[in-house]
Amino acid sequence: MNRNLEEELILLAIQEDAGPGDFTSLACIPHAEKGKARLITKENGILAGIRVAKLVFGMIDPELQINILLHDGSRVTKGDIAFIVEGNSRSILQSERLVLNFLQRMSGIATITDKYVQHLKGFETRVMDTRKTTPGLRHFEKEAVRIGGGTNHRMGLFDMIMIKDNHIDMSGSIEKTIDRVHQYLDKNHLDIQIEIEARTIDDVKKIVNYGGINRIMLDNFDIPQTREAIQIINKKFETESSGGITLDNIRDYAMCGVDFVSIGALTHHIQSLDMSLKAL
Repeated sequence: MNRNLEEELILLAIQEDAGPGDFTSLACIPHAEKGKARLITKENGILAGIRVAKLVFGMIDPELQINILLHDGSRVTKGDIAFIVEGNSRSILQSERLVLNFLQRMSGIATITDKYVQHLKGFETRVMDTRKTTPGLRHFEKEAVRIGGGTNHRMGLFDMIMIKDNHIDMSGSIEKTIDRVHQYLDKNHLDIQIEIEARTIDDVKKIVNYGGINRIMLDNFDIPQTREAIQIINKKFETESSGGITLDNIRDYAMCGVDFVSIGALTHHIQSLDMSLKAL
């Protein structure tokens, strides 16, 4: 995402929140009043969203001064101070909720991602996100996954071919679908990776025999099925396990030898990290 689009998304968030004005602050705080506030973490976790918080402050009031004490990716504990912001008191108060919304959600995503990553220590298997993100916030949520040590799957429908069950069923067969994809890519002079979903061991065999793809997604395969599929694929293509991956079983999938495990819960079923912005 380019900077202009990123700023447009933040501007939408500001407009959504402030509307015609922060009437409470306008009523309570004199125009020229100066103040300070500090960002305090109230839980242990991985800090994410500091870069975005600086953008929010800067777009609301370029004269606000932010002293960053902890950076994105820092391991924080309850009571840590991440930054101190100083300047116009009205501007600080108008920024407060938006800054916290970004920081808390992004830090929650980074924290849960880190937990999965830590469970895979000693393995080459990578933790990967999905497109199960909050509409309009995908860029920021996927950034949080990276900060937590994970890797991003495709950003959208445009940067990777992802052949899923519905594509195959609507096209008629695995082989026909792969052929159509290559015809489309050749016709449009596109050079992007191709991933295809396998629902059964029989699907895996068909895909391996036919080829023409880069990665095979093993959708909702249990551990024995995954182990068998990995043996059949035999490193001819990248592999990804998806569906039902939890902290309790992620190492079992890694032991099977998969390259990636994709986890939708990283971005769609998370708990924000608690923190607050308090006046000094």
